[in-house]
Amino acid sequence: MKPKKDKIAFSGGCYWCLEAVFQSLRGVDSVEQGFIAPDAEPNEFSEAVIVHYNPARIALKTLIEIHLHTHKSTVNHSMRSKYRSAVYVFSNRYLPEVNEILKELQIQFDEKLITKAYLFNAFEPSEAMFKNYYYTNPHKPFCLNYINPKLQLLIQKFKGTVNLEQLDASSL
Repeated sequence: MKPKKDKIAFSGGCYWCLEAVFQSLRGVDSVEQGFIAPDAEPNEFSEAVIVHYNPARIALKTLIEIHLHTHKSTVNHSMRSKYRSAVYVFSNRYLPEVNEILKELQIQFDEKLITKAYLFNAFEPSEAMFKNYYYTNPHKPFCLNYINPKLQLLIQKFKGTVNLEQLDASSL
């Protein structure tokens, strides 16, 4: 029997960071980076990723929790239109579940979460030269300064979910 696959999408920061975080997890099969617009705002695209995962290996709640901890999910800053803090579902039936998870995870944060759940509307992939950015360029300044700290947090807080075979923790 073929394992069940599912997908969820996230925005909240640079898609290079998002892609690296989710590519580093056990149970994640693939990550598409690009720009996503929610159904509520069909012309408002943000940098984002679509995460294809196996729910038998990693829970939706864990993916959302990791997302909240690896970007500024409580900060409304000047770049929020480009980096909307969001979880995108591909079916209306998942909106109540995602909203409940966000409510449950609020306890882990001192400030109010600004992350919203949206119904997915549209996706525009990023250019090929930007895909798999971290694993192609791990020693570039952006990776060292912005992505490595997120991956270090991932290893410290979510060690059981990290694919350490793929992620060279010694270089972090």
